[in-house]
Amino acid sequence: MRLLRPAPLLASLVLLAAMALPAPVAAADLDIPPLHYQQRTLPNGLQVLSVEDHSSPNVAVQMWYHVGSKDDPKGRSGFAHLFEHLMFKSTRHMQAEQMDRLTEDVGGANNATTSDDVTNYFEVVPANYLQTLLWAEAERLSSLNVDEPNFKSERAVVEEEYRQSVLANPYGKLFNAIDPNSYTVHPYRRPTIGSIEDLEAATLPDVIDFHRTFYRPDNATLIVAGDFDPKQLDAWVDQYFGWIPKPATPIPRVTATEPKRRKNRRVTISAATAPLPAVALSWLIPPAADSADTIALQVAAALLARGDASRLYQALVYRHQVAREVDAEADVRVGPGLFLAYAILASGHAPEEAEKLLHEEIIWLATQPIPADELERAKTLLLTDELKQRQTAQGLAFALGQAALIGGDVARANTDLAALQKVTAKDVHRVLQKYVTGAYHVTIDYLPAAKVAQPSSGESAK
Repeated sequence: MRLLRPAPLLASLVLLAAMALPAPVAAADLDIPPLHYQQRTLPNGLQVLSVEDHSSPNVAVQMWYHVGSKDDPKGRSGFAHLFEHLMFKSTRHMQAEQMDRLTEDVGGANNATTSDDVTNYFEVVPANYLQTLLWAEAERLSSLNVDEPNFKSERAVVEEEYRQSVLANPYGKLFNAIDPNSYTVHPYRRPTIGSIEDLEAATLPDVIDFHRTFYRPDNATLIVAGDFDPKQLDAWVDQYFGWIPKPATPIPRVTATEPKRRKNRRVTISAATAPLPAVALSWLIPPAADSADTIALQVAAALLARGDASRLYQALVYRHQVAREVDAEADVRVGPGLFLAYAILASGHAPEEAEKLLHEEIIWLATQPIPADELERAKTLLLTDELKQRQTAQGLAFALGQAALIGGDVARANTDLAALQKVTAKDVHRVLQKYVTGAYHVTIDYLPAAKVAQPSSGESAK
């Protein structure tokens, strides 16, 4: 059994000890066939990505708009999320909710998500309905009815979603508080779901302006994956999307730079719905474009919290029994991301107990030799996730979208898998020491309301 060391362990002494040990031998890299994708850009600026796959008679159609909650207007948080809902309302030639009929009624499915950086709409249907779906997505892009009835009905839906996922969820306020307390300048500090106050303050002209600003062909990426004929696809894309005009106005882009942290910071949040306390830690990490570091940070997070055999689960849930749930994540974004670790406490335990163990495990991982089999297990889990996803047309399309819009280069759909396999224990040590154990962090103590004498917020030296 791996021995636990105290958090104040001197990193220099540990590193000297680690240097004296032989480097573990990595398993041979898998030879993964690359995705053979096509890409082109229409004269109106629409980016088109496609990957042909005839393994099943289905096709996925996705529209990724380069707009997320970071682009919400000041004092109007939740606009990007609101439009995720509005895009399912009526257009000039489609009735409200008709996208459901065009997909679900033929054995397919549809959905949408909003994140900090993008909003994407995705469908999967039998391949012979591809033309219909391309027409429908072009119709949503060019002819959406942004009117008062649609605006008010979907605003009410989003507000109810906020009540359920943030206010009613026992730990909704905790996760909703991470971004606002982790960023000081960057608009990532605005939660994607928005707030009821900002949504209620919005007017129809606000909504129309947001739609006109961001929902345009030169701010969108169309992705098609699955069973299709490439020449026919190009013809349909030209027919349905090519006529849509490119606006003359520029697209506003976020230029804010998040400053380096100068101190550790601690905040305390209370929630009447929380049955047990929790604690969350966050560190700033580089943008997704820095693949050498962000991929290694993803491996570090997997070593810490992926599965019951992971370090945090074994230490906090199994051995010390101070937590009932633990997790760690490298939340990679177009701009500065977050390395996160959290624990939901077991009955009778306090946040400081879990916080101490979280730090101990992270420092131990950042400084001590990592067994070769443990490292390979973590990388295999991540690689397996990616390869399993690509067994479907929808998964192939998501792989292209993630690479192109978050990673900044569609080629990363192939190169990131090779880079993941090459991550070494030294890489994990390097990124953890640079961005986590050698950097300042934010701690969020989350307490049941009855156990909080008074909410507090403060800062402490590193």
